[in-house]
Amino acid sequence: MFGNKKNSDGDRFIVTYQQGTLQQIKVIVDKKTGVNYLFTINGYGGGLTVLLDREGKPVITSTVDNSSY
Repeated sequence: MFGNKKNSDGDRFIVTYQQGTLQQIKVIVDKKTGVNYLFTINGYGGGLTVLLDREGKPVITSTVDNSSY
């Protein structure tokens, strides 16, 4: 679900940013709502949270261009 940048039209989430190998950080966008999530992996642990802007509001991507992912 979150590991592959190549997504078909049926997938709801797109990985828009990825950094690291053992300690990974990913930004995932919900194609239906546009909400951005921060996903972290470190060894056997990980976490997922809504990505917030400096005002504490969720970061929302207005349009998601599937061709670039």
